[in-house]
Amino acid sequence: MGRYGVSQRRAVRAARFWRSSVRYESRRDPLTTLRQRMRELAQTRVRFGYRRLLVVKHREGWEVGKHRFYRLYTEEGLALRRKRPRRHATAVHRERRRPALARNEIWSMDFVADQLADGRRFRALTVIDLFTRECLAIDLGHGLGGQDVVAALERLRFERTPTASYWTSAAVASRRTTRRSSRSTGASATSA
Repeated sequence: MGRYGVSQRRAVRAARFWRSSVRYESRRDPLTTLRQRMRELAQTRVRFGYRRLLVVKHREGWEVGKHRFYRLYTEEGLALRRKRPRRHATAVHRERRRPALARNEIWSMDFVADQLADGRRFRALTVIDLFTRECLAIDLGHGLGGQDVVAALERLRFERTPTASYWTSAAVASRRTTRRSSRSTGASATSA
């Protein structure tokens, strides 16, 4: 089976599961017309989430359950990427994240927080190359701020020349850090 040159029966017996689970092929309808209509509605009604789109689909006569609809909605990647105030609802467009096609093309960064046994907290900034899945940097500290993020990215820029786009799921964490540091200096924080 595959690159090991073992028969399917022997591999399944060694792994101790049924051969029918290896040979299983789904007979489920791919629901391409529903997916296409869902994408059209999501493009025209930017602020509608899956629940409101489901209501629209029921009004159009589609009989589809909420769990199946949510599964299709997430498989199509239609969830809104960032939260904006309602007055800027037209500024948000759904974008499909394109996959990385080469090294150093797209990097992803995030903050991770944890606590030591004695109760002290620390944070780690992690930067990952999405093509190679290589961890480019892990910076540790008790209070990582915006300056630390810029320093880490500048250091990586000199080590590796990115053609880069940066994805981050740390926007909320950096906003909190900005507010916290501005409170300690006495300045007022502006929300983005």
